[in-house]
Amino acid sequence: MLAQTLRQAAEAGAAQLRHYFQNPGLQTSFKPGGVNDLVTEADHAADKAIIGVIKAAYPDHFILSEETGNVATDSEYKWIIDPIDGTINFAQGIPICCVSIGLEKNGEMLMGAVYAPFLNEFYFAEKGQGAFLNDRRIQVSQRDQVLHACMVTGFPYTYINMPNGPLECFERFIRRGIPVRRLGSAAIDLCWVAAGRFDGFYEHKLNAWDSAAGWLLVEEAGGTVTDFEGQPYSPYQPRIVATNGRIHAELLAWLRGEVPAA
Repeated sequence: MLAQTLRQAAEAGAAQLRHYFQNPGLQTSFKPGGVNDLVTEADHAADKAIIGVIKAAYPDHFILSEETGNVATDSEYKWIIDPIDGTINFAQGIPICCVSIGLEKNGEMLMGAVYAPFLNEFYFAEKGQGAFLNDRRIQVSQRDQVLHACMVTGFPYTYINMPNGPLECFERFIRRGIPVRRLGSAAIDLCWVAAGRFDGFYEHKLNAWDSAAGWLLVEEAGGTVTDFEGQPYSPYQPRIVATNGRIHAELLAWLRGEVPAA
């Protein structure tokens, strides 16, 4: 029943994405505090549709959504929702965007779904049961060196002036000829690590709804997810490193600035 509700909620959100996509009259606004932190009427419509499905099935469950915020209860279950991950892509008519929903039970990620409707890709994972793309089991890549890896990252809307920040790390890789992509959707980044398309993903500043579903997909596909210090990952802290596992320790070293000699 939980898995069915998760799928139905993701599909309800995706229906709103399809309805509003490439609509020239799409209403948009910017969130306070970020130069290009965009929100659209489609975000709100998808959020309402997703929460409606969940609340119809489980009216007492805790909700954490990017657009609604906390709908707090004392339930052991928490649904963590990003109605559109990749909002700028969506508003620009770029089809790399998705619905992302994670489900926690007593603080442990239980299930996750990421639906990218314009790519026709539905990702699903349940703790201990593997990761799937359109009902086909997926696995991480087997590449074992950062120098030969294909990486993906993202950049925060509000830049943090700190050593080893996003630009410094990015420069470190590209100066050595390592391909680093920037898709504009952390949830899809994580799914593509899980599917073996990327070998690793790192980002300095994410929110829980950005990674709640995707990090479970990576782990269930055989990968490794930690913070920048190599500690067990929690979506409630900002920094994430997700890899196929084979390059994980080496990638952490690169992110610390411990770059091997050319």
